[in-house]
This record gives sequence, structure tokens and C-alpha cells, in this order.
Amino acid sequence: MPPEHSRYQEKIIKNYYQNRDAIGIQKAQEAVTELYLSEGKKRETVWKRLESHLEKAGLPAKQIAHLRSQDSPELVLEALKKFI
Repeated sequence: MPPEHSRYQEKIIKNYYQNRDAIGIQKAQEAVTELYLSEGKKRETVWKRLESHLEKAGLPAKQIAHLRSQDSPELVLEALKKFI
């Protein structure tokens, strides 16, 4: 039996899921900055995290795969501008 959440905790959880797309966009923007500065193995790690954030922001999987194949931070920023 899962523990009961207080009203405060329930409000925090509810607000998180209501703002999930905005949080995803913000985290994706931060990851793009890291993508500019990274290379090699670190770049792969940043891309994995970026893909997750782009999904949360609402980008279709096909578009995310295209952005990943192009490996261009500029294209990712262009895609994110549609959500801002």
C-alpha cells in the first residue's frame, strides 16, 4: 500500500505534471548549450539527455531522430523556437 501524500505534496506533484512541457523546454535549452561545448563521448551523453527533454517538450520522435542524425545544435534551437 503506497503512502498517502499530504495536500502540499499532491499540489507539488500536480504542478510538476502541468508544467512538464515548459520544464522540458528549459532543460532542452540548457542541454543545447552543453552540446555546443562537448565532443566525443560527452556529446553522446548530452544527446541522450537532450532526447529525453525534447520528448517531454512535445517534439515528435521522428523529428528528434532527424535532429540527432544531423547532430547540429543550431537545428535543435530552431525546433525549440516553435515552442517558445
